[in-house]
Amino acid sequence: MLTTGDLAGLDDRALLGIVGLLPPGSGRRAAACELLVSRYRWLVRSCVRRYLHSPEPAEDLMQLGYIGLLKAIGNFDPAICGSLAAYARPCISGEIKRHFRDKRWQVHVKRSVQDLMLEARDATWQLAQELGRIPAESDIARHLGVSTGDLRQARRAELALQPSSLDAPLGSEPRMGTLADTLGEQDLRIEHMLNMNAVTAHWGGLPSREQAILLMDFYGGMPQSEIGRQLGISQMHVSRLRARALGYLRVRLLDLEEQAF
Repeated sequence: MLTTGDLAGLDDRALLGIVGLLPPGSGRRAAACELLVSRYRWLVRSCVRRYLHSPEPAEDLMQLGYIGLLKAIGNFDPAICGSLAAYARPCISGEIKRHFRDKRWQVHVKRSVQDLMLEARDATWQLAQELGRIPAESDIARHLGVSTGDLRQARRAELALQPSSLDAPLGSEPRMGTLADTLGEQDLRIEHMLNMNAVTAHWGGLPSREQAILLMDFYGGMPQSEIGRQLGISQMHVSRLRARALGYLRVRLLDLEEQAF
């Protein structure tokens, strides 16, 4: 069986020639690919290094990098690019970026914002090497040719990669509680207030007698027979007027005017 040892004496150009000439199922081609991958592991590690502070495990990022490297080896054309490293670097980085862009987001984030977040991460690493310090927000925005506002939006969007659990502890001490303990609860009074404001907006469209019926019913808690006695009408008439008034409000509150006709 052919091994990488049989090809170890060949240079990169010869190995790439074997990959380009032989079909994918060839053992000699596979051995040449394996040898090239081993020679360019340093390039994969270099591309992965800038993502080491992301929530994704480094081992998974390395595997993605190897996929990008294999694609570069298979598609490399020496007539177009003379250096495999120069051709493979964007292929490796692109594979990793696609993973973050398409697989890691927990909520929907616009593609342009996703791309800017990844570009900002790359720029931070690059500028840190050039400036010898952690780059300021203005440095990154100027380098990318974007506004600081757009950059802040992309930074906030990065939180969607790994949202915090509501059960996450607030500190090392158990008695400090969880994140959920700090969040407010639903206030039913606010819900009631919003509902009543919506009713008020259409209340004036009701005839005064129907307004009186609803007030005596819902606020006075009076039975329909008593409402009829006070208004001098039958209980059946009260029921009809009540249903008409509620129907009027329902149509307008639920925006169903077109269905009502």
